[in-house]
Amino acid sequence: MICKYKSHILFLFFLALFPFIQSKLNPNYYEKTCPRFLDIMKETVAAKQQLTPTTAGATLRLFFHDCMIGGCDASVLITSNSFNKGERDADINLSLSGDGFDVVTRAKNMLELECPGIVSCSDIIATAARDLVVLVGGPFYELGLGRKDSLVSRAIDAENKYPTPTMTMNQVIDIFTSKGFTIQEMVALVGAHTIGFSHCKEFSHRLYNFSKTAETDPKYKPEFAAGLKKLCQNYQKDPSMSAYNDVMTPKKFDNMYFKNVKRGLGLLATDSLMFEDKRTKPFVELYATNESKFFEDFGHAMRKVSVLNVKVGKKGEVRNRCDSFNNLDTN
Repeated sequence: MICKYKSHILFLFFLALFPFIQSKLNPNYYEKTCPRFLDIMKETVAAKQQLTPTTAGATLRLFFHDCMIGGCDASVLITSNSFNKGERDADINLSLSGDGFDVVTRAKNMLELECPGIVSCSDIIATAARDLVVLVGGPFYELGLGRKDSLVSRAIDAENKYPTPTMTMNQVIDIFTSKGFTIQEMVALVGAHTIGFSHCKEFSHRLYNFSKTAETDPKYKPEFAAGLKKLCQNYQKDPSMSAYNDVMTPKKFDNMYFKNVKRGLGLLATDSLMFEDKRTKPFVELYATNESKFFEDFGHAMRKVSVLNVKVGKKGEVRNRCDSFNNLDTN
């Protein structure tokens, strides 16, 4: 009861603070200091997406992991050294695809040529994720800009801060509500699974020796389970083996993920749980039948994610390189 009360207080506090945080950020922040910022971002992400179609899903996931763990401050980009194990090397982040990191690096390199020392890596991640969502068919949502990059990145800070496929729905909901999100906003955000992929190890427990009475999770559609078992049969030898989160339209941002969940085609255990839990099921059904509503709510929720614990002013820096602090003594 006390935990729920604290979460409610935190949610109300976030609602009160949201307009203030937004006012600290400005969509036109780089209008004078780096006028081609938005153009360079669009050009860079489009080229990378064309080269590697998994970039959109990878970058969106990178953005979530950055913001949900310590705030939208590019702390997830820092490379570990002998003095500090960075957030990037936390267990939860080891499966992040290199394509997300690569598109950020490409954009940073281009922007440093155009306007050196001006654009933060945290603004690059947020903008790249938004532009890639739009590029693959998703909604446009306006972003405030002016974030600064973190001065700290520690793997230990990532522990139990991000939902995992083996969590209960109570645990997943608690993580999101502790960040100030409603259950409906959480479901909308999970709709990002309409693009991207998951490694076989993240759902293998549903395919092999599931229980004493069932080899595979009965929540899976049988044909879907059979296909996954064939796809992932050598996953222990090759940990990189993976499956699309949305088996129907994996390269398009749409509401197919929610339709899939209803049909027994939800890849992760938490996907299936969302259609069972009475708190989340109504929103799964809503978004499965109303893509426009999903797009509207997703855009709104993404804007809330984008201002989580942002650093402004002297609370951060604009890194010269996204994978290292300007001052090597910082950790």
